[in-house]
Amino acid sequence: MPSDVLCLRPQADFQRAGVVPPASLAVSYRAIDDPQLAAHVRAARALVIPAVGPKLAGPLFEGGNIKLVQVTGAGVDRLDEAAMKKLGIAVANVPGGSNNAVAEYVVASAIVLLRRLAWADAEIRDANYLSFRGRMIADNVSGLEGLTAGVVGLGTVGLAVAEALHRFGCHIVYHDPAPRDSPAAGKIGARALPLDELLRTADIISLHVPLLPQTRSLIGPRQFSLMKHGAVLIQAARGGVVNEEALVTHLNSGRLGGAAIDVYATEPPDPDSPLFALEGEAARRVLFTPHIAGVTRQSSATLFREAWANVERVLVRGEPPLNRVY
Repeated sequence: MPSDVLCLRPQADFQRAGVVPPASLAVSYRAIDDPQLAAHVRAARALVIPAVGPKLAGPLFEGGNIKLVQVTGAGVDRLDEAAMKKLGIAVANVPGGSNNAVAEYVVASAIVLLRRLAWADAEIRDANYLSFRGRMIADNVSGLEGLTAGVVGLGTVGLAVAEALHRFGCHIVYHDPAPRDSPAAGKIGARALPLDELLRTADIISLHVPLLPQTRSLIGPRQFSLMKHGAVLIQAARGGVVNEEALVTHLNSGRLGGAAIDVYATEPPDPDSPLFALEGEAARRVLFTPHIAGVTRQSSATLFREAWANVERVLVRGEPPLNRVY
């Protein structure tokens, strides 16, 4: 018999990636703001959700038949861990499906910031071609080769980022809040450092940790004060890992060479955020993107295929889910 699955991701997302759910699953697609959402959740046996979106409160799942919540990405912070455990609902993600996409984003962002490519584009549009070209040459802008890249969080994504930066000639240092023995890190000569030392050492700092109580505001006023003058920060982890007010302060001071911001404390970000009130050179040193570091056609197809396969594994074959988070 077909299995009942409620999906809170638009069907068009899967169609664009060329992925369809297994024929053994009967899937209903609904929007997060559907007025009948609670009833649909109670009737379903599995729920498929994107990693990014509003929180799903624990009471939404009470009195229902959900056996599995499958996230089509890595992050599970939309869910109430205590409630899921209490209700006995398995939560699974797809780790690593966006590794290459995030690594590409980090390398591209680092190059854009270090070589001031977006800044140069804006200056040329303002008819400052000669003066800004002269300034770039005088300032001796840097490429990646020979720089020290600090990766904070050496999970599957962080390791992919470290490997990509290493291929461009960077020396790799890393800090992981959950220390692990990583033979792969050793293969690229990566050195583990305490966070403070990494911040003092790195020319490029790339964040890849989940949002947990111990990582909230992991990069705050004190941490920014430790960074090398001219260092660039790439925030492609989760909003809340970086203290945005401190980030603004250090961009305005000129101490921070630049920042690529893909995730925000609230999403979508508040138009009144101080991030968007930056002016002059501080504004030129920031690259904003809309939480798409891990989003490419290729990564989406991988995430969707593995997510549907896991739902089929649980509901149709009666097997435990792969990549169960809790």
